[in-house]
Amino acid sequence: MSIITISRGSYSHGKEVAEKVAEALNYQCVSREILLEATEQFHIPEIKLIRAIHDPFSVFNRFTYGKERYVAYIQAALLKHVQKDNVVYHGLAGHFFLQEVHHVLKVRVIADLKDRANEEMKREGISAEEAQYILKKDDDERRKWSLQLYGHDTLDANLYDLVVHIKRKKLDDAVDLILHAARLSCFQTTPESQKIINDLALAAEVKAALVDEFPTSTVTAKDGDVHVNVEIRLTHQTKIVNSIKSIVEGIDGVKDVDVYLNPFIGVN
Repeated sequence: MSIITISRGSYSHGKEVAEKVAEALNYQCVSREILLEATEQFHIPEIKLIRAIHDPFSVFNRFTYGKERYVAYIQAALLKHVQKDNVVYHGLAGHFFLQEVHHVLKVRVIADLKDRANEEMKREGISAEEAQYILKKDDDERRKWSLQLYGHDTLDANLYDLVVHIKRKKLDDAVDLILHAARLSCFQTTPESQKIINDLALAAEVKAALVDEFPTSTVTAKDGDVHVNVEIRLTHQTKIVNSIKSIVEGIDGVKDVDVYLNPFIGVN
């Protein structure tokens, strides 16, 4: 049992690879569902959140701490899905949130710009120059999106266990390569690695529950014990602690809550 994340650019065949890998392993294949769950919590139509990839802060600036809210909702939705194991996730951010989980196979699927442009030309009926311009712009925007929201560069090879170049390998060869890697012992779920993902999932769920009222809070969890760190004004300590505990204690899986306050002198 394992989890596989597949990062890809437009027309890199990452979606097809993900679906074939999931089918071969009889795993759940997840992508758009994560975004849909985030849009429900964020109260933004899905199409607007998709368009935000091209201009993220035009959407997020409409909300107080919009970036923090979006990241919290995406992380909670993703971890909830992959916590069940036996999942292939293709889409934004999966490899960012799961760096600490040992049984996750993190894959980057790439393809040559010329081959990707040919696909764009067929779909849109445009010239090769136009197609390449669009793809380069899209790649730059996705990279900027990841840097602005998550602080990671999608082109950083250190984020991945495996980088698969489709041109050098046919689609089915790429699938076979990923399947072979996924069956290695180092990517099998262990009680220790499952515990890590359970803790991460609980912390993410708590963070998502707190983010509207306490957007700068940080949350960790271990075996049901939740630790919340929040920066507050000196005069608000008791009220803040009680408010946080009332929110967190009702979340399934939480056994105990510790709230750590970092007081500062605010300006009224």
